[in-house]
Amino acid sequence: MPRRPPTPRGKGLFGEAPSEPKPAGAAYRANIDGASRGNPGPAAYGVVIHDGRGEIAAKLKKYIGRMTNNVAEYYGLIAALDYAESHGVRAIRVESDSELLVKQMRGQYKVKSEDLRPLFERAQKMSKAFDSFRIEHVYREQNREADALANEALDETEGGKPKLPAPPKSASSAKSESGAKSESSPKPEPRKIQARFRGGVLYLLEDVELPDGMVVDVSIHLRPKPPA
Repeated sequence: MPRRPPTPRGKGLFGEAPSEPKPAGAAYRANIDGASRGNPGPAAYGVVIHDGRGEIAAKLKKYIGRMTNNVAEYYGLIAALDYAESHGVRAIRVESDSELLVKQMRGQYKVKSEDLRPLFERAQKMSKAFDSFRIEHVYREQNREADALANEALDETEGGKPKLPAPPKSASSAKSESGAKSESSPKPEPRKIQARFRGGVLYLLEDVELPDGMVVDVSIHLRPKPPA
């Protein structure tokens, strides 16, 4: 009876050995910040994204309307995750100076605000699409670039109000702005025209174009009648 070739011990008993997971590429770092002037009030977010080599890959900023500061923070987080996902980033580390956002995303705090809940759920779902996702709390001094971008977005809209073109100046306002200069401008000298009185009518000796009904001042200086 022919003998079977020896089989390595354990081979085929448990199928193919699982391959080791491929290490994710160098993680990108996203610094995020939200700003609100009034809380709620005019709000915006700022995001600075560094690539795996530590170089700046993108700067994001946007005015989002009248919101709270915490809502603006979540908008910044979602913007950072959206950028990373759309650019094929598989590993990302987020840094925020909002302790509330960081601890909510880590599951350490419950999300009690109805305004934050849908944003939190969206951010959680997006974060799970990455091979590696981390979020850490940093102090404001370490988040200056993102904070500056958020405030730039607010400044560019003058606190949330779009810049409108200045209304055209009316003639009356232009006159008031010119002040004494326009009022003191020299008046035109009166024009002297010779006229002849005959039969109770004063006839002008020069052609003058005047609108109907115009009232004029007449100064009469008698001259001696020339000899016949």
